[in-house]
Order: sequence, then C-alpha cells, then structure tokens
Amino acid sequence: MRIEKIFFLCDAPEFAQLRLQDPSTTTMEGLIAFNKHLLFVMTIIVVLVGWLLFATISNYDEFNTQKSQSFFHSNALEIVWTSLPALTLLNLASPSFTLLYSMDEISTPEISVKIIGHQWYWSYEISDFDTMATCMDSDKTLKYTCYLLTEESISQKNYLGFFRLLETNKRVLLPSNTHLRLLVTSVDVLHSWAIPSFGVKVDACPGRLNQVNVFLKRIGMFFGQCSEICGVNHGFMPIALLVVPSIQYHYFVVSKLF
Repeated sequence: MRIEKIFFLCDAPEFAQLRLQDPSTTTMEGLIAFNKHLLFVMTIIVVLVGWLLFATISNYDEFNTQKSQSFFHSNALEIVWTSLPALTLLNLASPSFTLLYSMDEISTPEISVKIIGHQWYWSYEISDFDTMATCMDSDKTLKYTCYLLTEESISQKNYLGFFRLLETNKRVLLPSNTHLRLLVTSVDVLHSWAIPSFGVKVDACPGRLNQVNVFLKRIGMFFGQCSEICGVNHGFMPIALLVVPSIQYHYFVVSKLF
C-alpha cells in the first residue's frame, strides 16, 4: 500500500467553528491552556465591573436625590485598587512570558524543512536526515512544490472527500515524535506560513530566513493557509501536511531517494 494513501484526518476547520483546533505540539497545548486561563480571568473582571455598573445605575438615578457618602481619603482603598490590577496583570504576564520563552527555545533538530513562499504556492526542501545518516547520503534532499488542488480536480474520483481550498496537489510528509527545524523564507513578497494545530505562524520574508522548532506529538492530516496578504490569490495558498510514524517516514524517504 502506498504510504501517501495512509492518513487519519484529525485537524481541519469546521463550519461555524468557535473552538480551537486540537493541539499536535506542546506549543499549541500551552497556547490553549493560556487561552483558557485568560478567559477565566476576563470573566471575573467582566462580572465584577458589570456588577459595579449595575449597582451604580440602580442606586443613583435621576429620582434618587439622597446624598451619597463622601470620601476624601482612604489609604486602604488606594492600596486595593492599585495592587489588585497589578497582581492581575502579573498573573497574566507570568504564563505568557513562559510560553514565549518556550516557543523561542532551540533544540537540536533531526530534520530541517525549508519552506519557500511564492505567488501563490509553497515549495519545500527537506534535508539533514540525522537519524538516517547510516543509510543515506547527507546531500540528499526531498523537494515538494505544492499548488492548490482545484475544485475540478477534487470532483474527480481519486480526490473524493478532500477539502475545498485546503488541499494541495502534493501532501508534505513529516515524521511524528521528531524534532523538526522549519526555515521559512520567500522569493517575491511577504507571506506567512501558519498551521493552527501546530500553534505556528512564521513570516516568510524575501532575503531572510525565519526559524522555528516543532515537535509533532501525533500523526494525522494538518491544514493551514498563508496568513499574510500577498496579492490577488492570497486566499488560495493552502498548506497540507501528512504526519506519519517515524519508522514509516524512514521507509518512505529511503524509497524516494534510493
């Protein structure tokens, strides 16, 4: 059985989707956890401020002529309304900085993936197969050129069940449980390579390499799109990745390059 036919669809946008996609990296797990923490704190603040506004409107309207109590000075009150917002911001900043640090952390990659943005498609060069050094020439490189799969092609029998505007003519194969280094650049204008399930969004700038490390924790199909307006066909630059077990990827690379 061809390895390209073995996939498990697990991460794709849904109609009227409100939740985040399932995480496939530690980075995305951290982003989801921080999002939940942020929403919890925001809910408390909204309820507190809403209650204060409601109490003020209810007790002091145009028909209530009773003189309100006057405050000229209160050290305790000043300490509370200064320290409470500061502690709240600290509570939000601490996990945020931790997450930012972990996203920039560089580990020793086993495979390097060079991602090149074009108007309006993506190309990939995969090299540095350190884990396969005993059976491969280090100069060997896998190359993909991935264009949008048109609706006419999807309607054909071989592509039934594929996603409109998300599928490409080739699916980039990557191994799971492997440290990957993504090097992103562009040959013409600004692009942005983004995969929601990875928690990754990397700008593709002409003449510059941007780097990010990912560790894919599970197999499946993962989709993304260009996230930087780059011209008339900006909305037609999909990303389709197929993540398979490492041993399966090993066999695929050997069969392709030898």
